[in-house]
Amino acid sequence: MKFISFVVDGRPSWGQVDGDVITDFGASLTDCPTMVDAIRKGLGAGLSLPGDAPKLPLSRVALTVPIPNPPKILCVGRNYVDHVAEGSNKELPKHPGLFARTVKSLTPHGGPIMRPKASDNLDFEGELAVIIGKSGRAVPKETALSHVFGYACFNDATLRDFQEKYSALVGKNFPFTGGFGPWVVTADEIPDPNADLSLTTRLNGEVMQHSQTGKMIFDVATIIAFVSVFTELEPGDILLTGTPEGIGRARNPPVWMKPGDTVEVEIDRIGTLRNVITQEA
Repeated sequence: MKFISFVVDGRPSWGQVDGDVITDFGASLTDCPTMVDAIRKGLGAGLSLPGDAPKLPLSRVALTVPIPNPPKILCVGRNYVDHVAEGSNKELPKHPGLFARTVKSLTPHGGPIMRPKASDNLDFEGELAVIIGKSGRAVPKETALSHVFGYACFNDATLRDFQEKYSALVGKNFPFTGGFGPWVVTADEIPDPNADLSLTTRLNGEVMQHSQTGKMIFDVATIIAFVSVFTELEPGDILLTGTPEGIGRARNPPVWMKPGDTVEVEIDRIGTLRNVITQEA
């Protein structure tokens, strides 16, 4: 199943999308105003969904980020061997390297990725996003995937000069730089997220990144287990799993996203996230 969040007639809601039709569960489940509320109550794991929920054409709604109120957003850097090789530090990491994103750095499918006034070194990073569905601490790797609600596409767009001068936290938290969506595909449709799902990033139609999730250094189960050692997993948490090779900074000359560009991140069995680059006023 595919679940989205959206606004219709000024009302925020969430629902299931099937083709061009949305089932508006937010209009019927008054105790679940957001998708995170529904996940907490068992969405994807037994929550009873009303059969009489209203139907809407997809064209009528404005999409928001699928998880508009995540408890936390944690991101893994340098998680593909070939991506490590194209950087200045070519030593493979011994454990997942983490940083955080803020909610205000996110932007939905169809929304703008905003190049800030402070820099034009705006780079693309197509990634697999993991949405947690069940709480847990010190989760064993063997059962880690049972804590997943679903998966989505993400573009971890980065201001490279700020990342290199200060930190990943600074370079990746400018407003409206993290493309997220267009929906969440539930975990039952992707039993093994590291079974070589193809991930492709295109800039103005040209393929810039193309790899498989099976090439991750730390697979999704390992990431979940590692994170759960130091913090409790909560329903609605977003874990970003790193980007493959092909980033703009590593090219000669560097390729930066500029206003008017269209960037897409496509992942097998999930879909395509699309954003247009705009300039901060």
